[in-house]
Parts: sequence; structure tokens; C-alpha cells
Amino acid sequence: MTVFEELKRRGLLAQLTDEKEIEELVNNGKATFYIGFDPTADSLHVGHFMALCLMKRLQMAGNKPIALLGGGTAMIGDPSGKTDMRKMLTKETIEHNVECFKKQMSRFIDFSDGKAMVVNNGDWLLDLNYVDVLREVGAHFSVNRMLTAECYKQRLERGLSFLEFNYMIMQSYDFYKLYENYGCNMQFGGDDQWSNMLGGTELIRRKLGKDAYAMTITLLLNSEGKKMGKTEKGAVWLDPEKTSPYDFFQYWRNVGDADVIKCLKMLTFVPIEEIEEMEKTMEGAEFNKAKELLAFELTKLVHGEEEAHKALEAAKALFSANTSSENMPTTELEASELTDGGMNILDLLVRCGLTPSKSEGRRLVTQNGIAVNDEKFTDPKGSVDLSGEVVIKKGKKIFHKVVVK
Repeated sequence: MTVFEELKRRGLLAQLTDEKEIEELVNNGKATFYIGFDPTADSLHVGHFMALCLMKRLQMAGNKPIALLGGGTAMIGDPSGKTDMRKMLTKETIEHNVECFKKQMSRFIDFSDGKAMVVNNGDWLLDLNYVDVLREVGAHFSVNRMLTAECYKQRLERGLSFLEFNYMIMQSYDFYKLYENYGCNMQFGGDDQWSNMLGGTELIRRKLGKDAYAMTITLLLNSEGKKMGKTEKGAVWLDPEKTSPYDFFQYWRNVGDADVIKCLKMLTFVPIEEIEEMEKTMEGAEFNKAKELLAFELTKLVHGEEEAHKALEAAKALFSANTSSENMPTTELEASELTDGGMNILDLLVRCGLTPSKSEGRRLVTQNGIAVNDEKFTDPKGSVDLSGEVVIKKGKKIFHKVVVK
């Protein structure tokens, strides 16, 4: 089975400019391809995960990845999939985020001996002369065509700033510069990037008279059509300081039955034949086995095998009612934070990150969604005695330990 056939069987392929040519390049290790990452935070998140896995797969087949970090485009902000304009970041913040991304990417991509590259588009975008851009790049773009792009149509009703309107031009210029400087002949990205990617292939054709190719990968959506990778606390991050290995494991352990096979196919390196065999017999307890496999494999990819085993053991201990597991997520409180040796349940839930607000905590408490040391806690005005170790249970599957220093 070729790498391209495997991508198809895993359900990763969405739109392609020239399927036959892309298949030829990818299967023969002749693709020098890039995927862009705008450093709008100091950690990669689950939304980047599939792109990183794709880069790893293609590199294993002999192709050369270029990780393009958007030190320049992050100054503008991509309107794709957004209903509001992004918060403007300072140059210093972007530079810090770029360094964080580089470190995390090395867990997935082999950058040794020229096998892959990290490039920052700030190197060429930040020093561009505006008049030169208008003459050399802007002349090749039709405003009429740009406005038909889905990423712009979504925003026109609410208001699209001229700043964001330029994002397609900047991304297209990236592809042009990467082709010219590094022989990059292909761009991959999420399916919501299709219009921006076509702009790049067209600019290369018009400016250089050469063919370049684009391919989008399926967006990771759950069975309800919503993007995966979000929780009550926000994004599921790849940085263990922002999302612990245990919480990361639990996120995948708790995916819906309808989504587990899709996630195994799209995100893991479990042989596709093995997953397809599992799919034939999926019922009852088999779903739980598949979810455990998914959670373990992804935690191993992101945090290493040791952390994956710790998370697995902690999860098994919790499900067998052994709530003393040392690997359980823990919040340490200072004695000065307590009142008479305790804390109001709503304050405690927010302090532990179990709810984003007191109002959400109140809803859970009044609806019997919270237990403290295996006892239902139903009084939103009540205080939790923190004189000893406390384990809070939220719903059926989320456990959190609280200790006082």
C-alpha cells in the first residue's frame, strides 16, 4: 500500500489541485511541502495535531516537510473560520510563541541533517515595501474572485477589515517565496484554507510560469459537526503545563462512540488494517477498548510512552474506584486561601479549573454533577472541608485531587 493510498483509507484527503501529480510526488518522496502555523499562542493545540501527524507520515515516506511559522501573518490574523477579528499580538509575543512552537514540533518531525526545515515568514513579510507588494503581487489578484472565497463570505455580514482582507495575499506570497527559495512544490493545510492555497498556486504560475500543488486535509469534526479539541477550560493544548498528560489522555478517552474509529484512522499510527478490523466488531465494551487505545497512542505521541502509561494507570485506578492514584490531576492550595479550613464549593471548582465560572459550578452542583470524596455535594453555598486530602468528582469520568500545602 502506498502512502497516498493510506491517506485515502484513513479519510484524510479533502481537496486536491491535481490528484494524479500529487500522488506521484508523494509516493516517490519528491514532495517538498509546507504547512503553515500561525503562532497566536505559546503552545500548539489539538487543532494543529492532524497537520503534524500528516507531516510525520509524509516525512517517513521520504518527503521533505517545511514548517512555516507565521511570524509575519500572525501580525494580521487569518479570517478563515472566524466570526470576529483576532486580537492583535505584539512582535515580542509572536517571537516567543514561535520559539515554543519550534520546540514542540521536534517531537513529531525530524529536523536533523536537512530532513526538514523551520522557516519564519516574518523574514520576508515584515520588510516588504507596500508599493512593491501592490505592483508585484496585488496586480495578480482579482477582488471579485477573492470575495467569493468562503473565508471572506462568512465575515462580510459582520464586517471584514482591510487588514484581514490581505491575509490571502500574504499566504499566497508565502508559497511563492518558499517555491522560489527552497523548491517547495506543494502546500498542505486544513480544508478551510483551500481558497488561500489556490491563491498561492496561481501566483506561482503567474509569476514564475511553474506548477505547484495544493491539498487540504479533512477538518477534525465530531459527529455533531463541531471542531474537536475544545473543553470547558478551552483548547486542549500539547504543552503539559497547559493541559496535563492525564487531562490530554482523558479528553481522548471520553470521545463519543461515533468518533473513536475516525480519530484512530486520522490521528494515530496504528496500522489501518488493524483499525478496519476493529471497526467491523465495534459494539459495547469494544468501544471502550478502542477509546483507551486512542488515548494511549495520542498521549504517547505528544508526551512520550512513560507519561502515556502513567495516564493509563491513573485512568484504570479511577474507574476501579481507587481514587488515591498519584497521577490524578492535582491542585495545591495555600492555607491562606482557606476560610476556617475550607472553601466554598463554587470557588473551589473555579480554582481547580473544573468549571470556567461560578454560575457553571452552581448548575453542576444543583444538578447532582459534583461529588466530594464519593459523596454528592448539592449545596452551592456549602463549604468543602480541606483539612485532609479531597477528591472532587465531576460527572462520571473527571476526578481532581485537592491538597493544602
